[in-house]
Amino acid sequence: TVPIQLTEGSPRPQYTIRVPALTPKPGKQEFHGLDSITDVDRAVSEGISSFLYLAFTMGFLALLTPCVFPMVPITVSFFTKQQSQTRAESLVKSLVYCGGIVFTFTGLGLLLAATLGASGAALFAANPWINLFITGLFVAFALSLFGLFEIRIPYGFLTRLNSVQGGGYGAILVMGFTFTLTSFTCTAPFVGTLLVLTSQGTWAWPMMGMLAFSCAFALPFFFLALFPQGLNALPQSGGWLNSMKVVMGFLELAAALKFLSNADLVWNWGLISREVFLAIWIAIFALCTIYLLGKIRLKYDTPLESVGSLRLMTSMCCLAFSLYLVTGLFGSPLGELDAFFPPYSAKGEIAQMKGGETFTWRSEIEPALAEASMSGRPVFIDFTGYACTNCRWMEANIFPDPEVRRLLESMILVQLYTDGQGEMYARNREFQQTRFDTVALPFYAILSPNNEIVSSFQGLTRDKNLFISFLKQGLELYTNARLPDPGTTVN
Repeated sequence: TVPIQLTEGSPRPQYTIRVPALTPKPGKQEFHGLDSITDVDRAVSEGISSFLYLAFTMGFLALLTPCVFPMVPITVSFFTKQQSQTRAESLVKSLVYCGGIVFTFTGLGLLLAATLGASGAALFAANPWINLFITGLFVAFALSLFGLFEIRIPYGFLTRLNSVQGGGYGAILVMGFTFTLTSFTCTAPFVGTLLVLTSQGTWAWPMMGMLAFSCAFALPFFFLALFPQGLNALPQSGGWLNSMKVVMGFLELAAALKFLSNADLVWNWGLISREVFLAIWIAIFALCTIYLLGKIRLKYDTPLESVGSLRLMTSMCCLAFSLYLVTGLFGSPLGELDAFFPPYSAKGEIAQMKGGETFTWRSEIEPALAEASMSGRPVFIDFTGYACTNCRWMEANIFPDPEVRRLLESMILVQLYTDGQGEMYARNREFQQTRFDTVALPFYAILSPNNEIVSSFQGLTRDKNLFISFLKQGLELYTNARLPDPGTTVN
């Protein structure tokens, strides 16, 4: 045998490969989705008019997000219960409702920024106690619409709110405040950036931006609040109007389940899985179908002699929707609706076939970077949240795409939740804000093993090709940076 002794030393030059620092080409390292917020700094630099225009535009775009969908029927159903006597009173009540949205949105956002930092709005929206409160409120509204009881606000509270005629204005203000709570998560991409400005000592611009944003956001609901008032003036509207209220009650129950699911996710109870959520929604809309066909009669319903064409058509729509949801129980994607449902669980067979959890996600950045250094692969970070509906949509509709999946699987995957409670979540929030200057969700980034930013993608996109371009160009930038300089010898 020949003894061999290994000693430490510097590598010989001919075996050395220099890995340069990443220097992405300008304009190729950042991609932006629907909720892009990178234009805020540019708008600020261009002046107040450009900034307010951007804020107003983003307010209208926020109406397209999934958090707002449940509020449309809820607004209509709530205002059908308001007994206005004149058009002037209807107008005032609509203004009170929208004013409540605007001022609570602006005031609460700035208050949360002052007390909880730039991500305060998202933290507030993901708070399980807040979600339980909204769940209870929506269930109470639903039961009231079903005729089980009449919601009455305490007289002392009404007096302090200067309410008149049975507390209508007090209830309207409460409803406007509820709308503010439900909308925070989906509006965080733009609002979160404004709140970052407050953390840097600037308050005037965020306040003006929040006002412009919330005014645009509330404007369509001003007309929705006006519309139901005209229903009461129609002749013989009692029977069909009560039926409409009951249908709206079913919709409120469906919306309430979403907020209960948020609390379940944050506390990690595991009670409301995707399958359970779908089953409950199927039952709700099946019951709505049976009610519209006259097989269920509630307290204030008038006798139904025959099923009219409009009622029959509505019942068939509810039945078709229930059957469509049934396909989701067997793993079929449900498009836009996937944003409302809990993420696929790793426990069920359906999840193993269809869900985003088939990816191997790490939950901490440091071990992922160490693994990337060993394997020579880049790191893909998914900044997400338990109450982030846009995140759920991306996970259900973009990630399962075969090309997206292939590109993601070539990287080390890290999923960082930022809206939970505890030290780990606080660390994730701080990392996102300090490293990427944003608290927006969803947010995606590709890092080198040396912790250098290769590429980033902000917000939701419905264009899978745009997301694929982000992944491909990020991998291309990383690969090119790792190539040795021409003339380097590798033996």
